[in-house]
Amino acid sequence: MKVLIVESNPELGRVWQRHLERQGAEVTLVTSQEAAILALYGTAFEILVLDLVLDQGSALAVADFASYRRPEARVIFVTNTTFFSDGSIFAHSSNACAYVQSGTPPEDLAAMVEHYAAGRRSRPCGSR
Repeated sequence: MKVLIVESNPELGRVWQRHLERQGAEVTLVTSQEAAILALYGTAFEILVLDLVLDQGSALAVADFASYRRPEARVIFVTNTTFFSDGSIFAHSSNACAYVQSGTPPEDLAAMVEHYAAGRRSRPCGSR
């Protein structure tokens, strides 16, 4: 399983990265929109863990580019704000599969990544 973490706080991103790597994931950690776009050019990620409020760039631009470049990839948005707390993120990003708080325990986030990546491997997008 290939995972792209786009998180402005590198310490938090490394915590998530370590948990995912313990589960056998290949993880790339970047901190900006530009680095995320470059990573998406080169690697077929199954899932992105994407900070909704990036210090450098736009998370929605990353998600939009991922839906174009890697349409099979799903996005778990993480945030420490109340933006999109009404669930409207799913209307703005067709590849969004979850929306969680940045303070979610890393083991729970890792379980969600595994769940959504496994679902993507076993059935096509939009299937139930």
